[in-house]
Amino acid sequence: MLDHLQLPDDLVPGAVVMSEAEAPAVRAERDAVRRRLVLVAGSGRSGTSLMAGILRQVGLHVPQPEVPADHTNPKGFAEPQWAVDFHDLLLRRVNVQVGDARPQAWFETGRAGAREANRAELTEWLAAEFAGADTLVVKDPRIAWFLSMWRVAALRCGAETAVVSMIRHPAEVVASKGTYYGGRLGDIHRLAGWTNLMLFTERASRHTPRAFVRYDDLLTDWTRTVTGVGDLLDLTEIKHASTQRMQEIHDFVDPDLHRVRRTWDDLDVPAGLREIADATWVELNRMADPGHDTAAAHARFDELRAAYATLYGEAEALAAASIEAAGPAFLRATRAARASAAEAAAQAAYDAASPPRKAYLRARRVAGRVRRRWRERRELRAGLRAEAEA
Repeated sequence: MLDHLQLPDDLVPGAVVMSEAEAPAVRAERDAVRRRLVLVAGSGRSGTSLMAGILRQVGLHVPQPEVPADHTNPKGFAEPQWAVDFHDLLLRRVNVQVGDARPQAWFETGRAGAREANRAELTEWLAAEFAGADTLVVKDPRIAWFLSMWRVAALRCGAETAVVSMIRHPAEVVASKGTYYGGRLGDIHRLAGWTNLMLFTERASRHTPRAFVRYDDLLTDWTRTVTGVGDLLDLTEIKHASTQRMQEIHDFVDPDLHRVRRTWDDLDVPAGLREIADATWVELNRMADPGHDTAAAHARFDELRAAYATLYGEAEALAAASIEAAGPAFLRATRAARASAAEAAAQAAYDAASPPRKAYLRARRVAGRVRRRWRERRELRAGLRAEAEA
């Protein structure tokens, strides 16, 4: 649990650290033009794309280009491609998965978000986007890992930040991911990842104006739900949306998007994990209603986060032998993947080379093969000589 890791302030989720010299300039720019950055967070398959799409329809700007629509999301993702690529790069650098179930993963992404090089790169991109629009919406399931970094970048651009967290019953999230993403990850891992992500997303967004929105509410009565978000976060685009824009949203929202319906009875998961995940869902559900974002609610989330960290620690200890045994196999697979990537890169370089360059590269390959064979023969002779002398 992060609260027990004794992180510096700029590594704690939700914390923003700014120099004294930097603060006056930021405040002056923010007072001159009211810039807003709305971050749509939440687990994948929870309605984040629908919410971001609605915000785009009412007039918030989604930075371009966007991730193209596909069969898993035919109405589009409303995700800036740059943000997705940026988050993917940072996650790879710290070896964290999008749906990572490890509480420790938040420490690793917190360090990445605190690095000045990463903050500066995000600030530069965000400033360029604000040059064309005063209100932006950025959605990506990976964004929850880096909320603090986004807040810092927004402040440096003179912008206020708000967070919309989408929530959906975890059994439906797990089933939907299995249906549309497939892969080797099972229900237990996906449910643990959902629990970890949502508990720490709640913690990371406490210092920011925020709204929690049920996926079901958005599909059954989007008008009331979106109006509530606009009032809570003081979003002018929603509060003054034209009749035409409202009609466009009506055409955009499709209740048939609720294609996967599951309950706890459909999941085969450990009782302890289900208990914590269910309690987390109950608390998140309350947060979607007015007046429940209180210190008492925060305390309950803190208890759940501690309980989940304990449960995960026990699972790690129980599986320690398997983890230890998997280490060599993982290293072999990693080396093989690197060798394959290097070979592919070499072939691509050869294909793109000019004829003289290709001749040079062929000569190098031949010379390399000769050296390897000579070395192998020398080692063989040395081995035979050692056996003869023995």
